[in-house]
Amino acid sequence: MKIKLSLFFFFLANLILAQESGIIILKGRINANTIDLEGVYVINLKTEKSTVTEKDGSFSIAAIQGDTLLFSAIQLKEIRVVLKQEDFNNEPFLVKMESNITQLREVVVKRYDNINAVDLGISPSGIKHRTQEERKLYTATSTAGDALLNFMSGRTAMLKKEIVVEGKLSFMNQIENMFNEDYFRKILKIPVEYIKGFKYYIVENERFTTVLKSKNKTQIEFGMVSLAEKYNIIILSEN
Repeated sequence: MKIKLSLFFFFLANLILAQESGIIILKGRINANTIDLEGVYVINLKTEKSTVTEKDGSFSIAAIQGDTLLFSAIQLKEIRVVLKQEDFNNEPFLVKMESNITQLREVVVKRYDNINAVDLGISPSGIKHRTQEERKLYTATSTAGDALLNFMSGRTAMLKKEIVVEGKLSFMNQIENMFNEDYFRKILKIPVEYIKGFKYYIVENERFTTVLKSKNKTQIEFGMVSLAEKYNIIILSEN
């Protein structure tokens, strides 16, 4: 049994190395009915590598056939693309996205504290509310047979990575909803061309994301000021 397990992990390691050695840089461009194409997040869900688009919507990212790329931005509808061989043959790889525009009538907002789905009778108490990716992982590991099969195929590891990516995107949206560009430029002194990079930099910081979860704006601002000082030092050292 030990010999069989050793052989399995040996071949698995060789397979992973073979896949990594075949990674190339995919050059692509976002195509959407909007002029705001800069800063769209492009994330390889398999490798967790990511990048953001330039002003013209162009991007470059390491990938291989079969990888799944996630494209996400506040102004555009999120999409996922499983890469095929032909996507690498014709450059640039074009990705069609749609504007995420919702037209609203005049709305009067009233504040009701401590009201949630449980209080309203929509959801029973004691139920854990999972995100879309968390539901996928729960389904994949809910039975012993499925858990073993998905573990051996690598699906479980992939789903766990997607949950991490989903969480980072959620933090990014929270930051962009709380602070406008002037705050980063005037208060934190982040150069305009580095603002997107700074946002990604802070959501990679586990201590800061813990503060983000509290939704305490004062603590969040304090944490951002500290991280901005470090980030500006990094910018200066690179230049």
